[in-house]
Amino acid sequence: MDDKRTTQRHRVFKAGTIEFGGGAFDCTVRNLSATGAALDVASPFGIPKDMTLVVPSEQRRHHCRVVWRKEKRIGVAFDD
Repeated sequence: MDDKRTTQRHRVFKAGTIEFGGGAFDCTVRNLSATGAALDVASPFGIPKDMTLVVPSEQRRHHCRVVWRKEKRIGVAFDD
């Protein structure tokens, strides 16, 4: 299988929050790189294409966009 990622991702298990226009969803960050992440979510429905990912343990906020969705996981690319 071809891997189209531009940077290597590292497996992690960190709490995160997806924030957008007055709403928020909890998530688990499952892998992370300088350019994006894979997030476990209860459901990908209702999560907008553009959002902010907050990772409290890293004291980071990433403005990002959804690039793929699966049953309980989404992939995001960072815009920042």
